[in-house]
Amino acid sequence: MKCKSLYWLAFMMCFFAIGCDNTDDGSYVAPITLYEKVNGNWGLTNLKMVDEVAKANNIEPNEENLSTYFNYEDFKIKFNVDEKNNPTSYEVTGDVPPLFAPKGYWSLSSDFQQTNGVGTKIYLYSDAQKTQKTDELRLASVPGKNKEMQIQLVHSSGGVAFVSYVFKLNAIN
Repeated sequence: MKCKSLYWLAFMMCFFAIGCDNTDDGSYVAPITLYEKVNGNWGLTNLKMVDEVAKANNIEPNEENLSTYFNYEDFKIKFNVDEKNNPTSYEVTGDVPPLFAPKGYWSLSSDFQQTNGVGTKIYLYSDAQKTQKTDELRLASVPGKNKEMQIQLVHSSGGVAFVSYVFKLNAIN
């Protein structure tokens, strides 16, 4: 009799465990894209120029902090998106010498952060149709909860990088 009760109890526990497995995951929400993270106003915290040739040949110094030269402490960039988080325009403000086109349109090489180690590119365009590319930046550090971003501009000749500029930015939204 005791054995029958144990079987009955085990059966009821399984029945309730299976019957209570009604998971509600809620409604669908679109994943967060890099466009949402890059969108907004960004202020410069540091600008570093890297001599890529010197760096490749272990020649010191190969880096120079440009943050306080040429009014770069006033450098700000704004990346705009539309209501669907699609990229629209961008604009650099501040009385600084332009290292890339100071205004235009932008897009990313990928909507999401890459898991294969390939960095995401920020393509800059002079036209709204995004057919005339003016520059290409590399998204070196993706903004997260710390609201910091790092972008890199590389100048090259014949496919060989000779100088790069690393912009460290903070959100000012």
